[in-house]
Amino acid sequence: MPVQIPDDADFTSFKEQCESLDGWTARYNKGAVTVWCREEESKTIQKLKMRIVCKDVMAETLYDVLHDTSYRKKWDSNMIDTFDIGRLTVNADVGYYSWKCPSPLKNRDFVTMRSWLPLGNDYLIINYSVKHPQYPPKKDYVRAVSLLTGYLIQSNGTNCCTLYYLTQIDPKGSLPKWVVNKVSQFVAPKAMRKIYKACQKYPEWKRKHNPSLKPWMYPEQNTLPCINVADLTVQRADSLENIDESGLSEEKSHNNSEEEET
Repeated sequence: MPVQIPDDADFTSFKEQCESLDGWTARYNKGAVTVWCREEESKTIQKLKMRIVCKDVMAETLYDVLHDTSYRKKWDSNMIDTFDIGRLTVNADVGYYSWKCPSPLKNRDFVTMRSWLPLGNDYLIINYSVKHPQYPPKKDYVRAVSLLTGYLIQSNGTNCCTLYYLTQIDPKGSLPKWVVNKVSQFVAPKAMRKIYKACQKYPEWKRKHNPSLKPWMYPEQNTLPCINVADLTVQRADSLENIDESGLSEEKSHNNSEEEET
């Protein structure tokens, strides 16, 4: 399938999915964080949505944090590696991301096409998986598939914003029930709070690390090599190896509940 760079209708549709509660079941609601799950017809698809209210963070700051791969290495402890591969347009690129899965599952990675759009008081970033000829699946990772993943940031005034994170992925494996429960009850809320804390520390960090460098806002700063969209294809889940991890039992990797809330 040819790769299509998202247009305004795609961004609008994503925003509507973030805001709509139809078909979503709340699995966690504590403090400023809410997590919803959605049952899909395919048992292999995991669809999750999260929301956090950030009371002392500007929407523009949150947008910068989600874009800044150099800073991400400072706060995203689940990440193993991330890097930008190349650019497609002034607001679309291709990148790589790998992350640690709960033990004893195999770690996953993605190659995705990402696109972004500031829209009035809203900021949107969305991605889906693509195949890049120079970045095939690795033997030490399970190549997962993002069908649609992204962020919606909504400004709630001068120093307050709301972040939605919606992900629809095929992890390429039959996952045990405890994984899904752990993600919705512990991993997801903790990740949202981690982003919030990262936003609070970002302005000070950025002042010391190329403060004027923001290629997601200033395309003329982008030094990534250009990629021809015709060289990419949509990553189909059925072309990747499927592994069965449903029988794996959870290793003793629980942090104490107090740490989960920090």
